[in-house]
Parts: sequence; structure tokens; C-alpha cells
Amino acid sequence: MQPKNLYEYRVWDLQTRLFHWINFTSVIMLIFMGLVMLFKKELGITSVEAKIGLKTVHVIIGYVFVTNLAIRILWGFIGNKYARWRTLLPSSGYMDTVRDYKKSIKQGEPLQYAGHNPLGQLAVVVIFLCLVTMAVTGLIRAGTDIYYPPFGSIAAEYVAQPGVDPDSLVPYDTSAVDKEKYDALKVFKKPFGTVHIYTSYFLMFLIMVHIAAVIRVETKEGGGIISAMFTGRKLLNKAAADDDGDRP
Repeated sequence: MQPKNLYEYRVWDLQTRLFHWINFTSVIMLIFMGLVMLFKKELGITSVEAKIGLKTVHVIIGYVFVTNLAIRILWGFIGNKYARWRTLLPSSGYMDTVRDYKKSIKQGEPLQYAGHNPLGQLAVVVIFLCLVTMAVTGLIRAGTDIYYPPFGSIAAEYVAQPGVDPDSLVPYDTSAVDKEKYDALKVFKKPFGTVHIYTSYFLMFLIMVHIAAVIRVETKEGGGIISAMFTGRKLLNKAAADDDGDRP
């Protein structure tokens, strides 16, 4: 039986929890594969075939990541209260909410939230912007590097020599491509690769900050934020500051 001084909130629905863990797993795998590709020479990986193989695995994992992200973006419009963008993202009066939250921490009586606290909302915005940037730039590089969908056919048709079947092109093999167009494609795709790499570095930093912040909130403020990502439920020792009476 639930003690009377605890407030239970059904927060993260199953779809949101699945997104979180699929996203976490795929991002970690993508970072690992990215680091292997970045330091392939130091690891003794020198053949073109191995390079293509590494990128292929990276892209396949990327498809899981992108699909999961697309579903989560859609779910932000049709999911439960705490999954929706109107609850997740900062809205009118946000700065007042931040000030109230920071004041409560200084007073030693931190406000508790069923959803994200105000700083957590800001983190959600930054993390999702990074994820979308990674998704878009990754898909462009997948198409221009190894001719994978959704942009691979366009890139292959552009660089293929007249009379050459674009589907027959082999990544990094320049024998059947128009050199001028191939060089132009390299110039086009370079900034997307640069953004992709540096966003991944920033995302690694955000992951560490996110983990540290979750641990801090869990230990200093309570609320069961970690367990809620498994069970979907939060137990608070006070009414949530974002409880508008419409408790799911």
C-alpha cells in the first residue's frame, strides 16, 4: 500500500521509455563506431573494404537511431501528457519557473516535478537539436560516402560517368565516376561531415552532463527519476510543482 505522504505520478509511457533506451544504446554504438573510423589507421585498419564495412555498420545503426528519433518526434504530438512537446519544452513564464526552482534549491526545499524540472526542459531542447543535427548530417554523409538511402541514388546518379549504371558504383572507387563531379560532391559533403563530428563531440559532453545531473537530482532532490525510466512512475514526497490537477 502506498504511504499517504507520497504522491504517485504515471509519467513516462512505454513508448517514451523505449525511445530513451533505444536512443541511448544506438548513440553509444554510433559513438563507438565513429571513434573506430576516426582512429582506424592507429588501429591498423587500412583497406578500403574495411573502411566501407565500418561505415556500413555505422549507417545501419544510424538507421535504427533515425527511425527511433522520428517516432519520438511524432509521439510528442500524440503521446501522453508528459511525452508531449507542450510539456517537455519551455513555454511562457519559463524564466519565472527557473527562478522559483533555483530559489527553492537555495532554501533547501527543492521543488519536485512529475516531468522535467526547468533546467531539464532546457537540456531536452539542446539534446534533441543535437540528435536531429546528427540524424540529418548522418543521412547526407551515408548517401554521399557509400551511396546509401535516402540520398545515395541521387549522389550516385550525379557522379556516374555517362553510360554507367549508378547502382554499380563502388564507394571510393573513382574508375567509373566523373572526376569533376566527384570532386564537387566531396566539397559539398565536407561541411556536413565536420558538423557531424563536432556535434558528436558535443553530444558526448551532454551525455556526461546529463548523467551527472540525473544523479544529482536523484540524490539531492529525490523523485525517483532513474527508476521512472524503467517503471514510468514517480513517487514524490510532495505535490509536483507541475501538477495542474490533470494527473495521468
